[in-house]
Amino acid sequence: MKKLAILAVLVLFTVTAKAQELKWYTDVKEASEVSMKSKKPLMFFFTGSDWCGWCMRLQKEVFQTADFTKWANENVVLVELDFPRRKQLSADLTKQNNDLGQMFGIRGYPTVWLVTPSKPNDQISFEKLGSTGYVAGGPQAWIQTANTILKK
Repeated sequence: MKKLAILAVLVLFTVTAKAQELKWYTDVKEASEVSMKSKKPLMFFFTGSDWCGWCMRLQKEVFQTADFTKWANENVVLVELDFPRRKQLSADLTKQNNDLGQMFGIRGYPTVWLVTPSKPNDQISFEKLGSTGYVAGGPQAWIQTANTILKK
């Protein structure tokens, strides 16, 4: 009986944990379609995943927390635009990320842009809502900054 109770708790924990996972897109076209259907803006996370210390810190202190997971699942569609130094991305993904980096004038990492996609002539365009980066103070401080951008 005790084993059954432990098993039930583990199953419940696994289901709850899976429900709270984040979905990070890398394909901007796919993420834009999801964004337009769900009426949630895109959150572009420009990162150097394997070399940028501030990017890793933002991931650890904010993006990997339960508070951020809850906020993100309710408010945005997440897109990681990576500029790694040690791992190789596909040519298409590298081109997409470089084009967006240029479009948004990325000069440092991490940079986060909140944008609203639209598709007026079968070409995706983005309305820039605002940007941020690393914000000291943990997930609540970061979320407050992001909410300020979303409410503009």
